[in-house]
Amino acid sequence: MIELQQGGNAAVDGTDASIRFEWSVPQGRDVEADASAYLLTATGRVRGDADMVFYNQPAGADGAVSFIADGSGRGRFRIDLALIPQSIERIVFCVTVHEAQAKGQTLALLDGATINVDAGGSSIRYRPTLAAASEAAMTFGELYRRNGQWKFRAVGQGFNGGLAPLASSFGIDVAEGAAPAAAPPPPPPPPVRLSKVTLDKPGQTVSLEKKGAAFGEIGVNLNWSRGRKGYFGGGTAIDLDLGCLYELQDGGIGVVQALGNAFGSFEEDPYIALSGDDRTGDVSQGETMRINGRRWQDIRRVIVFANIYDGVPNWQQTDGVVSVTMPDQPPIEVRMTEGRNDRRVCGVVMIENDAGRLKATRIVEYFRDQQKLDERFEWGLRWVAGRKD
Repeated sequence: MIELQQGGNAAVDGTDASIRFEWSVPQGRDVEADASAYLLTATGRVRGDADMVFYNQPAGADGAVSFIADGSGRGRFRIDLALIPQSIERIVFCVTVHEAQAKGQTLALLDGATINVDAGGSSIRYRPTLAAASEAAMTFGELYRRNGQWKFRAVGQGFNGGLAPLASSFGIDVAEGAAPAAAPPPPPPPPVRLSKVTLDKPGQTVSLEKKGAAFGEIGVNLNWSRGRKGYFGGGTAIDLDLGCLYELQDGGIGVVQALGNAFGSFEEDPYIALSGDDRTGDVSQGETMRINGRRWQDIRRVIVFANIYDGVPNWQQTDGVVSVTMPDQPPIEVRMTEGRNDRRVCGVVMIENDAGRLKATRIVEYFRDQQKLDERFEWGLRWVAGRKD
């Protein structure tokens, strides 16, 4: 592990690099932060809006740079250095506090903020000093070319303002609201949309139209505050699991969850697959479920739930969030901001096929177990006791 100080640099070996962030927020503070990357030419600006890579535009440079969301805003960037166009001299990686001005927040609220670079079997780490930061945005570090060699530099340069002014400073045409109506041909590219869709009211819904023949891969991620994943009440480690009830258009019903090793299948019925099981809370990406949007016509409805399999139920302290993401669509977030600490299952969001559209409805109701969730929504499964191996 190479530890860098501000201004320090180190060579990046190999052609594949992973850039990941770590941070936590103080208990009880409503703080959201997001990571973003910008591909810059020798002018210090992007070639166009497609050179910004973040949660709402997760790929750039024809796939050479991609953002893998984890629902917390941290996520990670995957870089194929061999495919970066020669006109790109630097890739800068930034962190911004969401709605910082409205909430009176700064980067000082991010505890243990770190940028990590993993490439060629080696690791580089930089931890900027944020304790007295007055800014809401910062460039943590950058990848840059020097004599044909890629290097990483620890930057730690703050920026007044949030994500929109930061993106604008690199040459991004920002639109906070909906994109403007298309001009007569040839139309200009639409501005980058920085918005998220947050379902924070009981029964609130949002409908998304397909932008092509299919939605592509629909990702459902469960994450909870990394700073509080460790222990809740009495020193008992918590095991928070992601799962779903599903109903297909042909009437088939079932459950996808780690319990009973019912991990599902992406390419075959039910076209929903759970990617692993984080039993300790040590996986920064949380738990992710993949829905095959190419088979959206075969799916009728899905109820996403979170289950405290082990540990003392304490929903308020988990600060759990479920995110639904897909290409060319704004991410949908549902936070578990309340809870019944005598109940181990939270029905979080229902995803329905509404005449081809994707309709997401906030639930956030708490149940003793999955069977009670089933009964509430009249799913009709037969339940038996199960466990994880």
